[in-house]
Amino acid sequence: MALLRLRNAKGANASEIERKIKRGNALRQGSSWRSSRGLVALLLVALFTCVVATWLYVTSLDSDITETLVSQWELVSPQPRVYSVQCSEDYENYKRYPGCTPQKCGRAVTDNVVTREEAQVLRRLAERGLALAGSEGGASILDLHSGALSMGKQFVNIYRYFGDQISDVFTQEDFQLYRNVRGRIQAVIAETFGLNPALMYLTKPTFFSRINSTAAKTQHDEYWHPHIDKVTYGSFDYTSLLYLSDYGSDFTGGRFVFMDQNGNRTVEPRAGRVSFFSSGSENLHRVEKVTWGTRYAITVSFTCDPAHGISDPALP
Repeated sequence: MALLRLRNAKGANASEIERKIKRGNALRQGSSWRSSRGLVALLLVALFTCVVATWLYVTSLDSDITETLVSQWELVSPQPRVYSVQCSEDYENYKRYPGCTPQKCGRAVTDNVVTREEAQVLRRLAERGLALAGSEGGASILDLHSGALSMGKQFVNIYRYFGDQISDVFTQEDFQLYRNVRGRIQAVIAETFGLNPALMYLTKPTFFSRINSTAAKTQHDEYWHPHIDKVTYGSFDYTSLLYLSDYGSDFTGGRFVFMDQNGNRTVEPRAGRVSFFSSGSENLHRVEKVTWGTRYAITVSFTCDPAHGISDPALP
């Protein structure tokens, strides 16, 4: 009988111990869950803070933009997206050339003239050329027509400065692609504005540009000021830009902004995208400061005055 009571006591104690073990395990599991839940909450708070900070940053960049005409992710094809504006009186101050002088003004964007693959080839051409020197500030140019290349705070002529070595940098195929692309851009401008392409002439400056966030060292680096191409360069009648890099992934900032009386309208760069417009004060514009990365583009300009025409570039 005594032995039975001892066994019952031991059984009771064992059961009590087992209950304590289970309760301890449950408490530990609850504590672990609460710790995990707290960690997840902290991560969510941190993520939310980052999202809010990013949104505030982007909002501050976009604060003066009232409309995005074309976003980077859009594909404008097969027809250009055209925005008509009334022609300014700027052209009245110059000799008129029927079939070319702007009668219909505006701005347009197309992704159907130059392929992304061709843009990559042209970007590599620009990278090789600009690697020879480059500005001390944030903006460098390479002009294959005149040979002008940014070097420190001045410019040099790549054909004279580097001589025969230039054939190790550029190829005949590079220049042939450049000429073909120029011809296609000229054709789409003529078709869009109802011009005779034979009466349009390439004019200077026509150049590659490389822009990054490095602080400006000279006025040549201050690319962001509002300006009118027809006023700055009297020969310009039509301006185009071929973008060689992507807004948002290759760089931030650096968008092209049309400054209209009723708001600012932007075109977001996309590799292979061509943006073109009549060059008068109806298209006052600027470029945002690049805040990160590197923006590559080609400015291709046309005049109606044959006296200001220039030839396509060719290797010496």
